[in-house]
Amino acid sequence: MEFFRIRRDIPFMRHALVFNIVSALTFFAAVFFLVTRGLHFSIEFTGGTVSEIRYAQAADLAHVREAVEKLALGEVQVQNFGTSQDVMIRVPVRADVKQTEVAQQVFNALCAADKGEVGTKTITTPKGEQVTRPSCTQAGGAEPFELSRTEFVGPSVGAELAQDGAKALAFVVIGIMIYLAIRFEWKFSVAAIIANLHDVVIILGFFAFFQWEFSLSVLAAVLAVLGYSVNESVVIFDRIREAFRKFRKMTTHEVIDHAITSTMSRTIITHGCTQMMVLSMLLFGGPTLHYFAVALTIGILFGIYSSVFVAAAIAMWLGVKREDLVKPGPAKEGGDPNDPNAGAVV
Repeated sequence: MEFFRIRRDIPFMRHALVFNIVSALTFFAAVFFLVTRGLHFSIEFTGGTVSEIRYAQAADLAHVREAVEKLALGEVQVQNFGTSQDVMIRVPVRADVKQTEVAQQVFNALCAADKGEVGTKTITTPKGEQVTRPSCTQAGGAEPFELSRTEFVGPSVGAELAQDGAKALAFVVIGIMIYLAIRFEWKFSVAAIIANLHDVVIILGFFAFFQWEFSLSVLAAVLAVLGYSVNESVVIFDRIREAFRKFRKMTTHEVIDHAITSTMSRTIITHGCTQMMVLSMLLFGGPTLHYFAVALTIGILFGIYSSVFVAAAIAMWLGVKREDLVKPGPAKEGGDPNDPNAGAVV
Protein backbone atom coordinates (compact mmCIF):
# COMPACT_ATOMS: atom_id res chain seq x y z
CA MET A 1 0.00 0.00 0.00
CA GLU A 2 1.26 3.47 -0.88
CA PHE A 3 0.00 6.90 0.12
CA PHE A 4 2.03 8.48 -2.64
CA ARG A 5 4.69 7.65 -5.21
CA ILE A 6 7.71 9.85 -5.92
CA ARG A 7 8.38 9.94 -9.65
CA ARG A 8 11.93 11.28 -9.54
CA ASP A 9 14.59 9.73 -7.35
CA ILE A 10 15.78 11.90 -4.47
CA PRO A 11 19.62 12.21 -4.50
CA PHE A 12 20.18 11.04 -0.91
CA MET A 13 23.71 9.79 -1.54
CA ARG A 14 24.81 13.17 -2.86
CA HIS A 15 24.60 14.47 0.71
CA ALA A 16 25.63 11.23 2.43
CA LEU A 17 29.01 12.59 3.57
CA VAL A 18 27.47 15.60 5.33
CA PHE A 19 24.82 13.50 7.07
CA ASN A 20 27.37 10.92 8.16
CA ILE A 21 29.63 13.61 9.63
CA VAL A 22 26.65 14.81 11.68
CA SER A 23 25.92 11.18 12.60
CA ALA A 24 29.54 10.59 13.66
CA LEU A 25 29.56 13.71 15.83
CA THR A 26 26.31 12.59 17.50
CA PHE A 27 27.74 9.11 18.02
CA PHE A 28 30.97 10.34 19.62
CA ALA A 29 29.01 12.78 21.80
CA ALA A 30 26.91 9.84 23.05
CA VAL A 31 30.07 7.81 23.76
CA PHE A 32 31.54 10.81 25.62
CA PHE A 33 28.50 11.11 27.90
CA LEU A 34 28.46 7.36 28.49
CA VAL A 35 32.11 7.44 29.58
CA THR A 36 31.95 10.63 31.67
CA ARG A 37 28.48 10.38 33.20
CA GLY A 38 27.57 6.73 32.86
CA LEU A 39 24.09 5.25 33.00
CA HIS A 40 21.73 5.80 35.90
CA PHE A 41 20.84 2.17 36.58
CA SER A 42 17.59 1.25 38.28
CA ILE A 43 17.24 -0.92 41.36
CA GLU A 44 16.94 -4.03 39.17
CA PHE A 45 20.64 -3.57 38.36
CA THR A 46 21.99 -1.90 41.51
CA GLY A 47 19.92 -3.74 44.11
CA GLY A 48 17.49 -2.37 46.69
CA THR A 49 14.14 -2.87 48.36
CA VAL A 50 10.78 -2.88 46.57
CA SER A 51 7.59 -2.35 48.60
CA GLU A 52 4.06 -2.57 47.20
CA ILE A 53 1.41 -0.62 49.10
CA ARG A 54 -2.32 -1.16 48.55
CA TYR A 55 -4.47 1.91 49.31
CA ALA A 56 -8.21 1.85 49.95
CA GLN A 57 -8.59 4.96 47.76
CA ALA A 58 -6.58 6.41 44.89
CA ALA A 59 -3.07 7.12 46.20
CA ASP A 60 -1.57 10.60 46.36
CA LEU A 61 1.88 9.92 44.89
CA ALA A 62 3.26 13.36 45.84
CA HIS A 63 2.24 12.80 49.47
CA VAL A 64 3.76 9.29 49.48
CA ARG A 65 7.01 10.52 47.92
CA GLU A 66 7.31 13.37 50.42
CA ALA A 67 6.82 11.02 53.37
CA VAL A 68 9.40 8.49 52.15
CA GLU A 69 12.00 11.10 51.19
CA LYS A 70 12.06 12.36 54.78
CA LEU A 71 13.79 9.09 55.70
CA ALA A 72 16.83 10.16 53.61
CA LEU A 73 17.28 6.67 52.16
CA GLY A 74 18.60 7.93 48.83
CA GLU A 75 16.89 8.41 45.50
CA VAL A 76 13.49 6.84 46.08
CA GLN A 77 11.18 5.87 43.21
CA VAL A 78 7.43 6.10 43.78
CA GLN A 79 4.98 5.12 41.05
CA ASN A 80 1.60 3.51 40.42
CA PHE A 81 1.37 0.03 38.97
CA GLY A 82 -1.75 -1.77 37.86
CA THR A 83 -4.30 0.64 39.38
CA SER A 84 -4.28 4.08 40.99
CA GLN A 85 -4.64 2.36 44.37
CA ASP A 86 -1.45 0.33 44.05
CA VAL A 87 1.87 2.08 44.72
CA MET A 88 5.37 0.70 44.20
CA ILE A 89 8.16 2.20 46.28
CA ARG A 90 11.78 1.41 45.39
CA VAL A 91 14.61 2.26 47.77
CA PRO A 92 18.27 1.80 46.75
CA VAL A 93 20.85 -0.14 48.75
CA ARG A 94 22.38 1.75 51.67
CA ALA A 95 25.49 0.50 53.47
CA ASP A 96 24.39 1.99 56.80
CA VAL A 97 20.84 0.58 56.72
CA LYS A 98 19.79 -3.06 56.92
CA GLN A 99 17.69 -3.87 53.89
CA THR A 100 15.45 -6.14 55.96
CA GLU A 101 14.40 -3.09 57.99
CA VAL A 102 13.90 -0.67 55.09
CA ALA A 103 10.42 -1.87 54.12
CA GLN A 104 9.21 -1.52 57.72
CA GLN A 105 10.73 1.98 58.00
CA VAL A 106 8.98 3.07 54.82
CA PHE A 107 5.66 1.64 55.96
CA ASN A 108 5.98 3.29 59.40
CA ALA A 109 6.78 6.65 57.79
CA LEU A 110 3.74 6.46 55.54
CA CYS A 111 1.48 5.49 58.42
CA ALA A 112 2.81 8.36 60.56
CA ALA A 113 2.24 10.79 57.69
CA ASP A 114 -1.42 9.67 57.59
CA LYS A 115 -1.66 9.96 61.40
CA GLY A 116 -2.37 6.30 61.84
CA GLU A 117 -1.07 3.40 63.92
CA VAL A 118 0.84 0.43 62.56
CA GLY A 119 -0.85 -2.90 63.10
CA THR A 120 -1.36 -6.23 61.39
CA LYS A 121 -4.09 -7.72 59.28
CA THR A 122 -4.74 -11.38 58.55
CA ILE A 123 -6.07 -12.22 55.10
CA THR A 124 -6.83 -15.43 53.24
CA THR A 125 -5.02 -15.97 49.95
CA PRO A 126 -6.73 -17.54 46.90
CA LYS A 127 -4.96 -20.80 47.86
CA GLY A 128 -6.65 -20.74 51.28
CA GLU A 129 -3.50 -19.78 53.22
CA GLN A 130 -3.63 -17.35 56.17
CA VAL A 131 -1.20 -14.47 55.70
CA THR A 132 -0.47 -11.65 58.14
CA ARG A 133 0.38 -8.28 56.63
CA PRO A 134 1.27 -4.93 58.18
CA SER A 135 -1.58 -2.43 57.96
CA CYS A 136 -2.14 1.16 59.01
CA THR A 137 -5.24 1.95 61.08
CA GLN A 138 -6.56 5.46 61.62
CA ALA A 139 -8.86 6.77 64.30
CA GLY A 140 -12.30 5.24 63.81
CA GLY A 141 -10.91 1.95 62.50
CA ALA A 142 -10.36 3.02 58.89
CA GLU A 143 -7.50 1.27 57.09
CA PRO A 144 -6.09 3.65 54.45
CA PHE A 145 -3.47 1.19 53.21
CA GLU A 146 -1.64 -2.09 53.78
CA LEU A 147 1.69 -3.59 52.77
CA SER A 148 0.87 -6.16 50.11
CA ARG A 149 4.40 -7.25 49.17
CA THR A 150 8.04 -6.51 49.85
CA GLU A 151 11.08 -7.78 47.97
CA PHE A 152 14.82 -7.31 48.30
CA VAL A 153 17.03 -7.33 45.20
CA GLY A 154 20.68 -7.90 46.10
CA PRO A 155 23.58 -6.22 44.26
CA SER A 156 24.80 -9.60 43.03
CA VAL A 157 21.43 -10.25 41.38
CA GLY A 158 21.58 -6.81 39.78
CA ALA A 159 25.08 -7.48 38.46
CA GLU A 160 23.90 -10.78 37.00
CA LEU A 161 20.99 -9.02 35.27
CA ALA A 162 23.41 -6.46 33.79
CA GLN A 163 25.65 -9.24 32.47
CA ASP A 164 22.69 -11.13 31.02
CA GLY A 165 21.45 -7.94 29.37
CA ALA A 166 24.85 -7.32 27.76
CA LYS A 167 24.92 -10.93 26.53
CA ALA A 168 21.43 -10.58 25.06
CA LEU A 169 22.52 -7.43 23.23
CA ALA A 170 25.64 -9.16 21.88
CA PHE A 171 23.70 -12.24 20.71
CA VAL A 172 21.16 -10.05 18.90
CA VAL A 173 23.93 -8.15 17.10
CA ILE A 174 25.74 -11.36 16.09
CA GLY A 175 22.50 -12.97 14.92
CA ILE A 176 21.58 -9.95 12.78
CA MET A 177 25.05 -9.88 11.25
CA ILE A 178 24.95 -13.58 10.31
CA TYR A 179 21.44 -13.24 8.87
CA LEU A 180 22.33 -10.27 6.66
CA ALA A 181 25.57 -11.89 5.48
CA ILE A 182 23.59 -14.94 4.35
CA ARG A 183 20.60 -13.03 2.98
CA PHE A 184 22.57 -10.38 1.10
CA GLU A 185 26.34 -9.80 1.18
CA TRP A 186 28.93 -9.16 3.89
CA LYS A 187 29.17 -5.45 3.01
CA PHE A 188 25.48 -5.05 3.79
CA SER A 189 25.97 -6.98 7.02
CA VAL A 190 28.76 -4.67 8.22
CA ALA A 191 26.80 -1.57 7.17
CA ALA A 192 23.64 -2.68 9.02
CA ILE A 193 25.49 -3.55 12.23
CA ILE A 194 27.29 -0.19 12.28
CA ALA A 195 23.94 1.55 11.73
CA ASN A 196 22.23 -0.49 14.46
CA LEU A 197 25.01 0.07 16.99
CA HIS A 198 24.81 3.75 16.05
CA ASP A 199 21.14 3.72 17.15
CA VAL A 200 21.82 1.83 20.38
CA VAL A 201 24.75 4.04 21.45
CA ILE A 202 22.76 7.22 20.76
CA ILE A 203 19.84 5.94 22.87
CA LEU A 204 22.25 5.14 25.71
CA GLY A 205 23.88 8.56 25.21
CA PHE A 206 20.54 10.30 25.75
CA PHE A 207 19.98 8.31 28.94
CA ALA A 208 23.50 9.13 30.16
CA PHE A 209 23.24 12.85 29.35
CA PHE A 210 19.86 13.38 31.03
CA GLN A 211 20.55 10.74 33.71
CA TRP A 212 17.25 9.04 33.00
CA GLU A 213 16.72 5.77 34.80
CA PHE A 214 17.97 2.77 32.84
CA SER A 215 15.80 -0.20 33.80
CA LEU A 216 15.00 -3.65 32.41
CA SER A 217 12.11 -2.17 30.43
CA VAL A 218 14.51 0.29 28.76
CA LEU A 219 16.84 -2.60 27.92
CA ALA A 220 13.87 -4.36 26.32
CA ALA A 221 13.20 -1.20 24.29
CA VAL A 222 16.83 -1.12 23.12
CA LEU A 223 16.59 -4.74 21.94
CA ALA A 224 13.30 -3.94 20.19
CA VAL A 225 14.94 -0.99 18.43
CA LEU A 226 17.69 -3.29 17.13
CA GLY A 227 15.15 -5.53 15.45
CA TYR A 228 13.04 -2.59 14.29
CA SER A 229 15.98 -0.76 12.75
CA VAL A 230 17.34 -3.81 10.94
CA ASN A 231 13.90 -4.40 9.43
CA GLU A 232 14.07 -1.01 7.70
CA SER A 233 17.62 -1.72 6.54
CA VAL A 234 16.58 -5.11 5.10
CA VAL A 235 13.76 -3.49 3.11
CA ILE A 236 16.15 -0.93 1.61
CA PHE A 237 18.83 -3.55 0.91
CA ASP A 238 16.25 -5.73 -0.82
CA ARG A 239 15.21 -2.82 -3.05
CA ILE A 240 18.88 -2.17 -3.84
CA ARG A 241 19.28 -5.77 -4.99
CA GLU A 242 16.14 -5.53 -7.13
CA ALA A 243 17.32 -2.24 -8.65
CA PHE A 244 20.74 -3.72 -9.50
CA ARG A 245 18.95 -6.50 -11.38
CA LYS A 246 16.50 -4.21 -13.12
CA PHE A 247 18.52 -1.12 -14.04
CA ARG A 248 21.84 -2.19 -15.54
CA LYS A 249 22.92 1.28 -16.61
CA MET A 250 22.52 2.91 -13.21
CA THR A 251 25.56 3.62 -11.05
CA THR A 252 25.72 2.35 -7.49
CA HIS A 253 24.68 5.65 -5.87
CA GLU A 254 21.82 6.02 -8.38
CA VAL A 255 20.62 2.53 -7.52
CA ILE A 256 20.71 3.33 -3.79
CA ASP A 257 18.86 6.63 -4.33
CA HIS A 258 16.18 4.79 -6.31
CA ALA A 259 15.84 2.08 -3.65
CA ILE A 260 15.43 4.58 -0.81
CA THR A 261 13.01 6.77 -2.77
CA SER A 262 10.83 3.80 -3.70
CA THR A 263 10.46 2.85 -0.03
CA MET A 264 9.58 6.36 1.24
CA SER A 265 5.82 5.79 1.29
CA ARG A 266 6.23 2.48 3.11
CA THR A 267 8.61 4.08 5.61
CA ILE A 268 6.19 6.90 6.43
CA ILE A 269 3.24 4.52 6.89
CA THR A 270 5.15 2.00 9.02
CA HIS A 271 7.05 4.38 11.24
CA GLY A 272 4.17 6.82 11.50
CA CYS A 273 1.78 4.15 12.79
CA THR A 274 4.39 2.77 15.19
CA GLN A 275 5.24 6.21 16.51
CA MET A 276 1.57 6.95 17.20
CA MET A 277 1.35 3.87 19.42
CA VAL A 278 4.61 4.71 21.20
CA LEU A 279 3.48 8.32 21.68
CA SER A 280 0.28 7.03 23.29
CA MET A 281 2.37 5.03 25.77
CA LEU A 282 4.55 8.06 26.41
CA LEU A 283 1.61 10.37 27.15
CA PHE A 284 -0.83 8.00 28.84
CA GLY A 285 1.24 5.02 30.00
CA GLY A 286 2.28 6.60 33.28
CA PRO A 287 5.68 6.39 35.00
CA THR A 288 5.98 2.63 34.48
CA LEU A 289 6.09 2.94 30.67
CA HIS A 290 7.57 6.44 30.42
CA TYR A 291 11.24 5.66 29.82
CA PHE A 292 10.36 2.55 27.80
CA ALA A 293 8.41 4.81 25.41
CA VAL A 294 11.17 7.45 25.44
CA ALA A 295 13.76 4.86 24.38
CA LEU A 296 11.50 3.58 21.61
CA THR A 297 10.80 7.12 20.37
CA ILE A 298 14.50 7.94 20.13
CA GLY A 299 15.22 4.56 18.53
CA ILE A 300 12.49 4.90 15.88
CA LEU A 301 13.60 8.41 14.85
CA PHE A 302 17.28 7.52 14.65
CA GLY A 303 16.45 4.12 13.13
CA ILE A 304 14.93 5.82 10.08
CA TYR A 305 17.91 8.15 9.86
CA SER A 306 20.51 5.40 10.19
CA SER A 307 18.85 3.08 7.65
CA VAL A 308 18.89 5.82 4.99
CA PHE A 309 22.00 7.88 5.71
CA VAL A 310 24.22 5.44 7.60
CA ALA A 311 23.59 1.85 6.47
CA ALA A 312 23.06 2.62 2.78
CA ALA A 313 25.96 5.09 2.65
CA ILE A 314 28.39 2.71 4.38
CA ALA A 315 27.40 -0.05 1.97
CA MET A 316 28.16 2.33 -0.91
CA TRP A 317 31.55 3.31 0.55
CA LEU A 318 32.42 -0.33 1.17
CA GLY A 319 32.16 -0.73 -2.59
CA VAL A 320 28.97 -2.76 -3.02
CA LYS A 321 28.34 -3.30 -6.72
CA ARG A 322 26.10 -5.18 -9.08
CA GLU A 323 28.47 -8.15 -9.28
CA ASP A 324 28.14 -8.70 -5.53
CA LEU A 325 24.41 -9.38 -5.83
CA VAL A 326 23.80 -10.40 -9.44
CA LYS A 327 25.87 -13.20 -10.96
CA PRO A 328 26.73 -12.57 -14.61
CA GLY A 329 25.51 -15.14 -17.09
CA PRO A 330 25.59 -15.70 -20.85
CA ALA A 331 23.35 -13.41 -22.84
CA LYS A 332 20.56 -15.11 -24.73
CA GLU A 333 20.85 -15.07 -28.52
CA GLY A 334 18.24 -12.89 -30.12
CA GLY A 335 17.25 -11.59 -26.74
CA ASP A 336 15.89 -8.13 -26.21
CA PRO A 337 18.84 -5.79 -25.48
CA ASN A 338 16.52 -3.70 -23.30
CA ASP A 339 15.58 -6.68 -21.16
CA PRO A 340 16.87 -5.78 -17.67
CA ASN A 341 17.48 -9.42 -16.81
CA ALA A 342 19.38 -10.22 -19.99
CA GLY A 343 22.95 -11.32 -19.32
CA ALA A 344 22.35 -11.93 -15.61
CA VAL A 345 21.57 -14.96 -13.55
CA VAL A 346 19.19 -14.00 -10.75
